[in-house]
Amino acid sequence: MKLTTQTDYALRTLMYLATRDTRANVASVASLFNISVNHVAKVVNLLAREGYVRSIRGVGGGIELAIPPEEISVGQVVATVEQDTNLLSCVGTDDSCAIHSFCKLKGVLAEAERVQMEYLKSVTLADVTPSRPQLDKL
Repeated sequence: MKLTTQTDYALRTLMYLATRDTRANVASVASLFNISVNHVAKVVNLLAREGYVRSIRGVGGGIELAIPPEEISVGQVVATVEQDTNLLSCVGTDDSCAIHSFCKLKGVLAEAERVQMEYLKSVTLADVTPSRPQLDKL
């Protein structure tokens, strides 16, 4: 599985927010990771819709985690953001090639995907978040 840039930015944004005691803003996330503010805003919008992030408008507003980092599964974030996590297109369909009816590779790849997602779902945001001093040094 190769993750999209959007998933990368979503995970980085969540890790950043997990190190903050106060609300942050999209510009601070974008600046730290040298990412476009528009890309971060798009990711934050998705994360807010999915309930991972709380976005508060106005004076004193900003973005913050809506769920404690210990309760956010990396695998769940990946599953939320990614459209397709299949190693090959045949794993997600029944009729993608001439040998689909007797192909054994499809089952092997499906099991590999299952094991990978099972592992990612066992890892929490808290497990992968760097310390605030580590981020502040950047």
